[in-house]
Amino acid sequence: MKKVIIIGATSGIGRALAQQYAAHNWLVGITGRRRALLDELQQVLPDNILSECFDVRGDENIDCIKNLIQQLGGLDLLIYNSGYGEASESLNWEIDKNTTLNNVNGFAEIVNFAFNYFVLEGRGHIAATSSIAASRGSSFAPAYSASKAYMTNYMEGLYIKAFKLKLPIYITDIQPGFVKTKMAKGNKQFWVAPVEKAAQQIYTGIQQKKRKLYITKRWRLVAWLIGCMPLTIYKKLG
Repeated sequence: MKKVIIIGATSGIGRALAQQYAAHNWLVGITGRRRALLDELQQVLPDNILSECFDVRGDENIDCIKNLIQQLGGLDLLIYNSGYGEASESLNWEIDKNTTLNNVNGFAEIVNFAFNYFVLEGRGHIAATSSIAASRGSSFAPAYSASKAYMTNYMEGLYIKAFKLKLPIYITDIQPGFVKTKMAKGNKQFWVAPVEKAAQQIYTGIQQKKRKLYITKRWRLVAWLIGCMPLTIYKKLG
């Protein structure tokens, strides 16, 4: 039985992914800050799910991941799905601080550990949920778009590092557009994907060892258009 750890699985995409992997007979380690939601999911699928409750903004990340790997009896895939983002139009430091602690510090610490673990194992797979927002800066939520850009660049660096090490360590950068979760903010949403559809496409893409996933696939076009847009035009939109 293959083993996966999903960081941030109490709700939304993470929860749907946990259900996807359990349905495909993976042994699933789930994490999150809300113990009641972890227990609820574990009770629904007791034969396939183990849990560890912690906040990625804290100091217990590595100890908790090690404990969960021990419970699972190994690890084949780690998915970093924990994310934080709020509008910070007035440049609120508390919002930006929490965004950075979650999307940069917590992400880097856990993914760094996972990569080194897979180097020792000689193989493995890391996937992380960044965002289409990684394409450019945003006045609406500056820290959010910047943190997602950090994630996508970090993942690309790991992809190159694995290539240079000549190891079968696969890296998948998941870039969703709008998915119907509490994280989806703003009134001008379009092409909003149901959580179940997003999770199915992510599962399939990871199984195919895709380097980058746009969720849903049509968001590839949006990412390309935003990336090509001259700053003189983009500054009116971003």
